[in-house]
Amino acid sequence: MVDQNQVKPAQTDSQKKDVSKPVHTGSKLPRMFFVLVLLAILGLAGLLLLNYRGTQEVFATKQSKFVPPEQATWRFIVSGDSRNCGDIVMPAIAAHSAKNYQPSFYWHLGDLRAIYMVDEDMAFAEREPNGKKLACSDYLKQAWPDFVKNQIYPFGKTPFYLGLGNHEVIPPKGYPQGSPQTMQPEVNSAQFTSYFADWLLPPVLKAQRVKDHDCDNPSPAPCVISARNYYHWIQGGVDFIYLDNASNVMGQRQLDWFKGRLEKAKKDASVRTIIVGMHEALPDSISTEHAMCDPDLVKRYKEKYPYKQSCDDGREAYRALLDFQNQEPEKHVFVLASHSHYFMDGIFKTDKTPVPDRLHGWIVGTAGAVRYGLPPDSYLSNFAETGIYGYLVGTVDANGNADFQFQHLAEGDIPPDVRKRYQPTFVNWCFAHNKLVQKDDKIEPSNPLPTNNNCAATTAVAPVVSPEK
Repeated sequence: MVDQNQVKPAQTDSQKKDVSKPVHTGSKLPRMFFVLVLLAILGLAGLLLLNYRGTQEVFATKQSKFVPPEQATWRFIVSGDSRNCGDIVMPAIAAHSAKNYQPSFYWHLGDLRAIYMVDEDMAFAEREPNGKKLACSDYLKQAWPDFVKNQIYPFGKTPFYLGLGNHEVIPPKGYPQGSPQTMQPEVNSAQFTSYFADWLLPPVLKAQRVKDHDCDNPSPAPCVISARNYYHWIQGGVDFIYLDNASNVMGQRQLDWFKGRLEKAKKDASVRTIIVGMHEALPDSISTEHAMCDPDLVKRYKEKYPYKQSCDDGREAYRALLDFQNQEPEKHVFVLASHSHYFMDGIFKTDKTPVPDRLHGWIVGTAGAVRYGLPPDSYLSNFAETGIYGYLVGTVDANGNADFQFQHLAEGDIPPDVRKRYQPTFVNWCFAHNKLVQKDDKIEPSNPLPTNNNCAATTAVAPVVSPEK
């Protein structure tokens, strides 16, 4: 099988600079004096021009050019983790991708808002210079409506498929770690599926479930279909599958559905590729310390963290995909995740995993959340980078082959209407300081801003409010 897992960095046009014409001088002193004065004026003007151009390069929206797809191909885009500065980065993803790639859809892999603290982009909106002092109760009521308004709506008519991350199921949106409900993802995500039902069951996903006869209730009762935390749809020869592992586990019901879906894909000649999206990476990847089967969460929560089931569920899903890849060598399998706030291509290229047992995998947690440092073994991957924002562009050909490239975003890509909502210093903070850094023996935020960061102490369940239409 040809390795489809190489990143092709997007290219940008270099700016051309003016070249000054030579100045001819005479031999007489007055003429020499005049020429020197003229040169001084031209030099000053040149410095001003360079300074202006430099300012434009940093602060003005870049004039991107549409990159036409190759014949008989189509595109989609993916990223996840849009808390903290997502209200700035997500509109840039929408605008930049529409201008450059015209994607068929955008797929969000979860973690919409922080929930445990007030997101900086909400505190500093409406050009607030010092950050609004939002009470946690007010923030929790506003967090999801804010996501809809400032992160979904900018995509306009581009279909928006939504996943969920751990921040959608932490209290008060979900149940405390160790509660029985956290072992049942469909229960732990109930508030999320209720609020975001319109994006979890749009016409495309509903039509797919009707076609599959994938009902909430067992046959032969009339088929009832409602929004839920996992789904799939087939488009252009690709079976896109979203798995919910935001609660650290998947649960047997979801795993049985997933394995049944793969069995059907084996028999379906029209399905030539499987692309699975999820929030946490499956176990035993290079990002193993921030994924399913996370040893760090054992240290933090001890017996409250379902370590064994998290490992078992994740490995069962991985094995099902590997079996599919081995049994259907003419078809392709790709796995996309976020959760870790960096970009990585080749997440399963570890020393412990033999080459035949490796799946093609990416992490793309680059939609606005505080950026993390790379894991120690990141050098084993095909490519890894942090301290960035951007999105993954998938290009699918007529045979279902998928090719991926990461598209970086710069501060100059932020749309003008978004800039008007914030002080320039805050927009710059999102790019320069929204990251974790090593300070002495601790990993701490770089230059943290004054927001309410103790909303995790709020235990009351926030009311479910219908999104604005």
